[in-house]
Amino acid sequence: MNATLGFQAAGLVNVAGVLLFSKAFTNEALISRSPVVFSRFGLVCIMLWGLAYLAVARRHQQVPLLVAVFAVQKFMYTGTWFSWIHRFGSELPRLFSESPLAAVFYAGYGPTDLLFGIFFATVAMREIGRSPK
Repeated sequence: MNATLGFQAAGLVNVAGVLLFSKAFTNEALISRSPVVFSRFGLVCIMLWGLAYLAVARRHQQVPLLVAVFAVQKFMYTGTWFSWIHRFGSELPRLFSESPLAAVFYAGYGPTDLLFGIFFATVAMREIGRSPK
């Protein structure tokens, strides 16, 4: 897969995904389930990460350490998802009936971030390996 497309996909998932699943920051079912991570401010910050992915999509070879930071950030969100699933995963069936968008978000953001984290880590290691010593 073309790495540029991976960065663009990650950016679109963060920007469009936040707008969709948060219903443009009005989905209280999403926000209230994890107010520290997914407050309105937190959601805006996720969108900013997405814009950063888009900004370096065509120049990721020049900033491999930044790409490594992207990987760490994605793995941190994956960790928050594992913690949330461990503590609140049993609430997902009720959340699906209350707010399907919030439920899909909570069911899927961790695996999605894990895949993008692996992608960013792979790209970072490849580009660091290509860097002149």
